[in-house]
Amino acid sequence: MFTHTFERPTLAIIAVALTVAACGGRAVDDSGQSDQQDPQLVFWNALDDLCGLAFEGRVTRNVPPDDSFDGRRLVMHVRACDPGEIRIPFSVGADRSRTWVVTTTSVGLRLKHDHIHEDGTEDPISRYGGETRGRGSDSVQEFHADAFTANLVPSAAGNVWSIEISPGASFAYALRREGSDRSFRVEFDLSRPVDPPPPPWGS
Repeated sequence: MFTHTFERPTLAIIAVALTVAACGGRAVDDSGQSDQQDPQLVFWNALDDLCGLAFEGRVTRNVPPDDSFDGRRLVMHVRACDPGEIRIPFSVGADRSRTWVVTTTSVGLRLKHDHIHEDGTEDPISRYGGETRGRGSDSVQEFHADAFTANLVPSAAGNVWSIEISPGASFAYALRREGSDRSFRVEFDLSRPVDPPPPPWGS
């Protein structure tokens, strides 16, 4: 079961957190709102609007080739939306070990990857990811590998993950590795919700 606990006061708090770094020298009206809505808040709301829904996808780029996803049904489920955190399990066939975790920070957004084994234990390679630099756009946010990730997996120090949302049309998760040809992208059809998969392992 998903949780969707956003209320208007909570959204207001998150709006402040996401716009504090963006307001800079921009004008602010009498209500305290920026004269231009923060793209990260627009992005967050678009993601939050998907809460409880699941969508089937397909790999559209995979360099160098990796057959891990071949012939398997790919389903993302925006399963839990709590204040400042949205959890998105990504099922690859019967493998329910992966969850994307998007959170707010004092300066932007963070993406982490939880990897949990079927017995509920955490994989040694887990909780890696990165943070945004700058405000991104309404539809695309990029997450650059953080120090934790560089220490955990040195080869991933140049990783840049991205999430793209076109409301009502598509959701994409992608990875590129700066300085190499490593590239991966999976796209999901937001126009056709599917039944949510079973809960991710460890839930």
